[in-house]
Amino acid sequence: MTIWQRLFGKDKTETLQPQRLDYLNEGLALERQGDYEAALTSYRLAFRDNPSDSRILLNMAIAFTKTGQPEEAIRHYKRALELDDNLGGAHYGVAFLLLKRGDVQQAAEHLRAFLARPPKGPDAERWIRHAETALRDIASSPAPETL
Repeated sequence: MTIWQRLFGKDKTETLQPQRLDYLNEGLALERQGDYEAALTSYRLAFRDNPSDSRILLNMAIAFTKTGQPEEAIRHYKRALELDDNLGGAHYGVAFLLLKRGDVQQAAEHLRAFLARPPKGPDAERWIRHAETALRDIASSPAPETL
């Protein structure tokens, strides 16, 4: 486009295309800054645009955990797993929230699913050991009494 076209108007056949914001990356940036409430807003907008993206639900669950909303976090982890049962991070996250809530059996199932496909990477060993320890603790604790 020449300077004259810019000054006197665009060609009538040229139309502007609206740009989509990358709400997922915006949410991740806000989370890194510690603004979890704003991150949740961005994740909601990202999910509206991509309702089958399990990663968005996973990030929402993490943000809900960090804002002290464990029930919402559990719900979002489970929704993410409905979309992709191979999300190790979702199995890991929901397992420990379920343990805090007292749902030991369900937590153990998620820990086993996490350990069946352990993550790779520099921090992976730490998370794997944590999950294995929690599973051992569950196995060694007495079963709740039934009436």
